[in-house]
Amino acid sequence: MFRKLRKHLWRWEVSHPEWTPEEGADGGWEPVVASYAALSESQLLLFDPLAPADGEDADRFWHALDGDVEHYGPPAVLLTIFWHTRSASAIVDRYPDASVWVHAPAAERASEWTRVTHPFEAGDELPGGVVPYETGRLSREVVLWLPTHRALVVGDVLLGAGTGAARLCPQAWLSGTTADEVRAKLAPVLDLPVELLLLTHGDAIERDARAALARALAA
Repeated sequence: MFRKLRKHLWRWEVSHPEWTPEEGADGGWEPVVASYAALSESQLLLFDPLAPADGEDADRFWHALDGDVEHYGPPAVLLTIFWHTRSASAIVDRYPDASVWVHAPAAERASEWTRVTHPFEAGDELPGGVVPYETGRLSREVVLWLPTHRALVVGDVLLGAGTGAARLCPQAWLSGTTADEVRAKLAPVLDLPVELLLLTHGDAIERDARAALARALAA
C-alpha cells in the first residue's frame, strides 16, 4: 500500500468510494486516488489522506499510522481543496490532538465534512515548513510546497497525463475563471526548485518534475 518516494516521504493509493464512471468522463479523474505522508521538521504530515475503507488494507493502514503517531505525535492533516477532506474526520476522531489545515476561504465548506482546526492564508508557513500557493480556482484550491523534500503536492488543478506528465484540469472544472488565469496564479511555483510533483490524481512525477510542471502550465 505505502510506497517510499524518499526518506521520510511516502505515497499510498486507494480506490475512491464515491467514484462513478461519470467522474472519469471528459478528462475527469480516475477511481484510484493518491495521498501522501511525510516527516518534516519532526512533524508528521498527511496530505489529502484517504484511508482504506475496510479489510486487511484498512488494518495495515491504521496500524502503520498508529505507530507513526506513537513516535512523532498527532498528525497535521493538510488539505489542498475542500473536496479532499476524505478521511480527515476519521483521523481526528482517532487522534483527538490531530490538526486539520484548510485554506481559510474554503474552511466553511470543508467544515461540512470535518472539524477544521487551523484555517490558513496563502503564503503562511504551515507545519513542517509547508507553504501554500493559490491556484486561482474559485474552489480556493491551493498547492502545497514541502521544501524539506522539494516536493509540490497538488489536488485537483493538475491531473496525471501518463508517465512523467501532468495536465491542467478540464475546462469544466474552471467555472468562473479561465485556464490562463489559473496559469498566471500558479506561475510563482515555477520559481521553486521542484524535484517531485506529488499528484493526488495520477502518478507522482519523480524525474524532471519541474519541467513536467512547466509543460502542464504551458499547454
